[in-house]
Amino acid sequence: MEALNRFYCRKRSRFRGIFNGLCLSVLVLFFFHRQNVLQIPLSKKSYSFIRSFKITTVRREIVEIQDVGVSTSNLKFCAGLYKHKGYSTKCEYLKANPQCNSGGFFNYLMFFYCDCESFSFLGYVTLAIWLIGLFYLLGNTAADYFCCCLEKLSNLLKLPPTVAGVTLLPLGNGAPDVFASIAAFMGSDSGEVGLNSVLGGAVFVTCVVVGTVSLCVAEQCIRIDKKCFIRDVCFFIIALVSLLALLIIGKVTVLGAVAFVSIYLVYAVFVAVTEMLRNRRGGNSSSSSLMLDSAAPLLPVTASMLSSSVDGEHDSLRAPLIKSESVDGLVQLQGQMPHWMWFSNVAIFSDEVVKENRGESPMALWGWNEQDDVNYQSSSFSCSKLFSLLEIPLTLPRRLTIPIVDEERWSKVYAVSSATLAPLLLAFLWNTQDDLRYPTSVAYVLGAVVGGTLGGIAFVYTNVDHPPRRCLFPWLFGGFFMSIIWFYIVANELVALLVAFGVIFGVNPSILALTVLAWGNSMGDLMSNVAIAVNNADGVQIAMSGCYAGPMFNTLIGLGISMLLGTLSKKPQSYMFPRDDSLYYTMGFLMLALVWALVVLPRNDMRPSKLLGLGLMTIYVVFLSSRAMLAMGDGSFNDVH
Repeated sequence: MEALNRFYCRKRSRFRGIFNGLCLSVLVLFFFHRQNVLQIPLSKKSYSFIRSFKITTVRREIVEIQDVGVSTSNLKFCAGLYKHKGYSTKCEYLKANPQCNSGGFFNYLMFFYCDCESFSFLGYVTLAIWLIGLFYLLGNTAADYFCCCLEKLSNLLKLPPTVAGVTLLPLGNGAPDVFASIAAFMGSDSGEVGLNSVLGGAVFVTCVVVGTVSLCVAEQCIRIDKKCFIRDVCFFIIALVSLLALLIIGKVTVLGAVAFVSIYLVYAVFVAVTEMLRNRRGGNSSSSSLMLDSAAPLLPVTASMLSSSVDGEHDSLRAPLIKSESVDGLVQLQGQMPHWMWFSNVAIFSDEVVKENRGESPMALWGWNEQDDVNYQSSSFSCSKLFSLLEIPLTLPRRLTIPIVDEERWSKVYAVSSATLAPLLLAFLWNTQDDLRYPTSVAYVLGAVVGGTLGGIAFVYTNVDHPPRRCLFPWLFGGFFMSIIWFYIVANELVALLVAFGVIFGVNPSILALTVLAWGNSMGDLMSNVAIAVNNADGVQIAMSGCYAGPMFNTLIGLGISMLLGTLSKKPQSYMFPRDDSLYYTMGFLMLALVWALVVLPRNDMRPSKLLGLGLMTIYVVFLSSRAMLAMGDGSFNDVH
């Protein structure tokens, strides 16, 4: 098994090196055509040059948005792109109408129609590689930076496992979905993209992931906890009904957004209170039983699994993670959540070594180990060096701006650099806003002063050999905050690229969000939950619970915070939801999947079966097929030729 792990790690290391090389090639290609491609993101400033660009015959055909299937405000001028009347090529149309832009750091439409005008295949391949690269960056930022900060913050604040499990833990595992939704609502003003992404991911997880897990473990006749399952599904249904009410109303106020987010707070309190009452009831039991009951919340990957072990049904689920023998033979319990739980759903994107010993971790399958054996390193030194160099363009910008105080990854050079450069990055992003009241130089000067001060303090008070032992909170909060900044940058670029694909293919971006974006963000859930479920019987409870608690968190917190930020940006007016009748269709199938599981599982004594799995798979296939036919009927697919 150990030899197999080393072989797998070598293969994965080579694949990652090749993949980073392809992404580097894309960045080089973008930089080579920087005159047309590079632009200021998140702002209308990138369009300002049109004021000084005189065109004798500028024809701006303002057509209804529905004619091209694009509902983003910046893309209303793309209506005439396909026929480009009055212009010899689509490239000339784009130059005359710079408002036809998906946003982001790179102008993907200009790149595709101008720089790749004679080589459209190269344009398709380049944008496809970059799409996969952005998915990787989003997941890798969560796995190697954000989750690390969350874990250490939880330990520093000494949060009880129950509290950490319903707050920081699901935030780490659901970060890609949450911030992609926020970017869609705010950065690109594409609310329908955010809504379809979250709901599409929820349908995928509750149908495909749960169905796959059920088919994989159907022959094992494993029971899952009935109370936890019904609780999670009922809260999820309440969340969907609340969202449906908001969509029917068509707008949301600040109070409405806060009320929507508060549903998850009620759920978290309910879980915590349930655990407290269970622990009190266990006071009459033996001390060892009480200790195991109190440690039950250590098991779940997400909030729903914090109370997955009840009435002694899943004692084996608790013990592997929390028991350790002391010298006198007494059972001792860990006071912290296992390291692997903090990034289980994004582990496939991680490049770092899992700290736990493989023999001690019950989830060794997800302990990515990137340290190859010595023989391999000596025989493939040049390849390893090459792969390391190829990773620099994707890892170095984040490493230089996100503080990391992990013992194994500590570097004083990076620590001082992150303290110095992070304020400058914030100053750059601040200057991308519209209608700045102060000159851009003010932000850069302020960022340089703050960065220089923080960098100097970090240089004086840090050690080369180990991370700081005291005053950890500023470092952890800085890593937490800068990880969020990078989430927003990458997620906004991802949404912008999807919107560009919508224009290129003549497809409504919401369709791409429902499929491509949802699949990309949910792939970690699929691989991790299936692997955990087939690992042992205890993992089935963890995987099944995560399949419902994760989408519920993304719906309530991801969409809730997105709506809250949207309402604050429109204040005193309400945030108007984009008109997209297909959302009701998606929510209907999501409710159908929940009801199907709610009926089939209890009838089979809470044992996942082939009937459950095949039924959920069928629901998803029917959903995609019907959604495609509906899109063809309402004009979401358009002829681009």
